[in-house]
Amino acid sequence: MGSAGDRASFSMYRAEMMSREPISAEAERDLAQRWKHGERDAGTRLIEACLPFVVTVALEYRRWGLPMEDIVQEGNIGLLKAADRFDPERGCRLATYAAYWIRAEIREFVARSYRIVRLGSSKGERRALRVYRKTLERDPEVLGKLSGLSKERAEELLPLLSAHDMSLDRAPGEEGLTPLERLVSNDSDPEEKTCAADERMRLSQALEQVVSELGPREQSIVQQRWLTEEPATLEALGTSFGVSKERVRQLEERAKKRMRARIEEISREPLAESA
Repeated sequence: MGSAGDRASFSMYRAEMMSREPISAEAERDLAQRWKHGERDAGTRLIEACLPFVVTVALEYRRWGLPMEDIVQEGNIGLLKAADRFDPERGCRLATYAAYWIRAEIREFVARSYRIVRLGSSKGERRALRVYRKTLERDPEVLGKLSGLSKERAEELLPLLSAHDMSLDRAPGEEGLTPLERLVSNDSDPEEKTCAADERMRLSQALEQVVSELGPREQSIVQQRWLTEEPATLEALGTSFGVSKERVRQLEERAKKRMRARIEEISREPLAESA
């Protein structure tokens, strides 16, 4: 599952990525805006600036025994998908925005690989698995001699042998989840989170607008009854306004109806062009 040469190559790539200087939020925003306007070079620089972050995320999955260069490549695919959707005006960095897609691509790759790869396709491999389980031998030369495999083949199998307890489809653990289920993220994707945030902002603005259209007493009732951690009683408000508790209740109900009707009206209005 990755030769010594592959590991050395990945180590060099990792060192190169980690030596890169990060770009500022302002520079990132400028590159993103230029890319949206068709400057391919700006897009390339934007994505390359985020490659070290992909390596950092990929290292979280090294315990699965799969080639790190393949895991990084899958993460890079996730980064490309995120970069294509990235809007610098949302106020977050590309790395933060891309984390969901990077992990999603890597998780899918890990799950797919572990469902395809099976130990024991030959007598030597089955023998190597038995030997490893008994001795936990990590020297590929010794493992090869004990199992009848070549040193090179034993070296390729060792990462998977050491990860045999990570079978994705085994019985659930203490958390009640299999490793495969723990790979799955239940988080909403950034698009859903952004839309939800926009909707909350829109409703908040609509509420402020509606309250401002109420009369002075109705505004006071709304503020003291609904928009405070310790709502005032109808009786207390009645005393404050010099009216009966029943009159305050009527004013409150009238305010509710007016606000409900106005919020429904505002919700049907089209979004502004800048939204």
